[in-house]
Amino acid sequence: MKISIVGLGLIGGSFARDLKSQIGVTVYGVENHEFHRQQAIELGLVANIITLEDAIEISDVIILAVPVDILEYLIPQILDKIQNNQLVIDLGSTKELICSSVETHPNRGRFIAAHPLAGTEFSGPTAALRGLFMGKKNLICESEKTDNDALQTALVIFESLGLESIFMSASEHDKHLAYVSHLSHVSSFMLGMTVLEIEKDEKQILNLASTGFASTVRLAKSNPKTWSAIFDKNNKHLSRALDEYILWLQRFKEAIESGDKNAAESMMIKANEIKKVLP
Repeated sequence: MKISIVGLGLIGGSFARDLKSQIGVTVYGVENHEFHRQQAIELGLVANIITLEDAIEISDVIILAVPVDILEYLIPQILDKIQNNQLVIDLGSTKELICSSVETHPNRGRFIAAHPLAGTEFSGPTAALRGLFMGKKNLICESEKTDNDALQTALVIFESLGLESIFMSASEHDKHLAYVSHLSHVSSFMLGMTVLEIEKDEKQILNLASTGFASTVRLAKSNPKTWSAIFDKNNKHLSRALDEYILWLQRFKEAIESGDKNAAESMMIKANEIKKVLP
């Protein structure tokens, strides 16, 4: 099987690392960033770097791991050119606009809208990790619109990486991810900004930072270009999530300002119930 991966950053590169070790699989890379192309070759992530046109010509499977603001334009262009025995998989973090962009495409059946729930705060080919997806969840949207043979091929690929696939609609995906992923990134970015603005002495920040602060602000190290695109493409659901988050912050602020220890403690006790979901 010939697999081409478009975008060799953390996610695409990690896919490449695991897939290239499988028997009968040859992995090619498509990467516009010259330095990243060089890194991918030096790290041995792929057999070779090729053009997108060549990838469409020779690949059985094309995996897209590029920013979401590119995907909704790129996917239809690729579907225009593929044959009915090829498969296109996107790994983007938002799905509604992407799925809408190909809803009526004649080759919609050859497309899988997927989102592996794995990653780190790092980016680029050097961030690629072997085994990153082992034991992780993988969300597949609108699978009923994908040809059965294409879906089965994709599931074999995902399972070979250790991913467990879950099926849902694109709107469900974007709504839920706004709360459990996108909102946490916003919080981390804004916490980092708040602390940096208040405490200009960065050395002192490092001296005082505990593991709690480090873990909470870790996501603020994530690639702003990647995440600004995600926030933009999921702005409807993320805006609603932010409204609710800001409301709780305001309630907590009022409890602190008024000296209402019981109210603050009550909110924290309620928040502790997250342990039932995330032990």
